[in-house]
Amino acid sequence: MSATTLVLRDVHVPATPSLWPPAPGWWLVFAVALAVLAMVAGWWWFRRRRRRRWQRLFEEACAQPEPVKQIAAISDLLRRAARRIEPKADRLQGEDWLRFLDGQSGGFSTGAGRIVLDGGYRRQIVDSDELERFRTLARGRFLQLMAGRR
Repeated sequence: MSATTLVLRDVHVPATPSLWPPAPGWWLVFAVALAVLAMVAGWWWFRRRRRRRWQRLFEEACAQPEPVKQIAAISDLLRRAARRIEPKADRLQGEDWLRFLDGQSGGFSTGAGRIVLDGGYRRQIVDSDELERFRTLARGRFLQLMAGRR
């Protein structure tokens, strides 16, 4: 062949690969991401369900007809929950018990939580505002203790 009869053609670039279907490695990445997402969602759902059970348990204790019985039931729940943090915490008495209940937030030694010491044994009627403040404080501390946080 001579140079005048030789047919020269340009380099042909192959077509770009399509985005679908992805390569097998991408399927693996999607599967792992989906599995991680499912585990995180399951963990979140389990924690949320467990917290609702604890709240329902606390609300059932607060369903007592008399304020004195409510305080006694809440005190019992707090003592049971305290065992999750410290095995001998349910045996604490007086100011030691209040200091333990204070944890990091406080409110039992100096605030509405002092009612837990003698509220279950009072003969006089407990003020409804005082009872509501105590119930709110005790609910928060109960959930902290059940979650295992000091």
